[in-house]
Amino acid sequence: MIEQKIQQIKEQLGSVTLVAATKGRTVEEINKAISAGITIIGENYVKEAVDKHRQLAGKVAFHLIGHLQRNKVPKAVEIFDMIQTVDNLHLAKKINEDCAKINKKMPVLIDVNIAKEKNKSGCAPEEVEQLAAVISKLPNLQLKGLMAMGPNFTDPENIHPYFKEMKNLFDKIKKEYNMSMLSMGMSENHLIAIEHGATMVRVGKKIFD
Repeated sequence: MIEQKIQQIKEQLGSVTLVAATKGRTVEEINKAISAGITIIGENYVKEAVDKHRQLAGKVAFHLIGHLQRNKVPKAVEIFDMIQTVDNLHLAKKINEDCAKINKKMPVLIDVNIAKEKNKSGCAPEEVEQLAAVISKLPNLQLKGLMAMGPNFTDPENIHPYFKEMKNLFDKIKKEYNMSMLSMGMSENHLIAIEHGATMVRVGKKIFD
C-alpha cells in the first residue's frame, strides 16, 4: 500500500523532490517507503531521529523539518544531512560552530513564517534577506534555499496567496545567494505548492495513512 501511494505521488511531482515526513512512523514503515524509492525522510524531533538513524543510517538521507532547539544542535549536526528550519541568527551560528567541531558542512534552509503566525516558529518574511546574508558568510553552512509551512486551513485552496508570496520572496533573493530549493507543501496542499514553484514537498499522511 505504501509503495502504491509513493508511486502515485511521484507521478504527480515530476522533477519535484519528495521528502517523506516520518514523525511517529516506525522503522518498518520507513523501510517500506525506502524500498518504494524514498531517498529522503523528514524528522521533526532530534530525539526520535536519533533512534531511527541508528537503524537506517546509510539507507536514506535525514532532513530536520521541525523546530530546532539550541541545546539539541550538537546531536542534530551529527545525524542530519540537511536542516530545513534555521530561523534566527543565534541558531545559525550555533549550527556553524558545532559543525566546525566535527568538520562538517551543513546544507540549510531558512524557515519562513510566511503568515506571521504567533504560534509558529520561523523567520519573518522581511528578515529573510538579512539572515541569508549572515548565513552565506558562515563557513560551515551552505544556504540552499527557503522553507515554509503556511497556515493550516480547512480548505487548502486558501493557502494560494501564502505560497505565491513565498515564491516571490525566493525569486527575489535566489540568485544573490545561489539558492535552488523552495521547500513548501505537505500532504493536504503539496499540489498547490507545486503550482507555485515548490522544488521540494514534505508528505507524510498521504504516504503512510
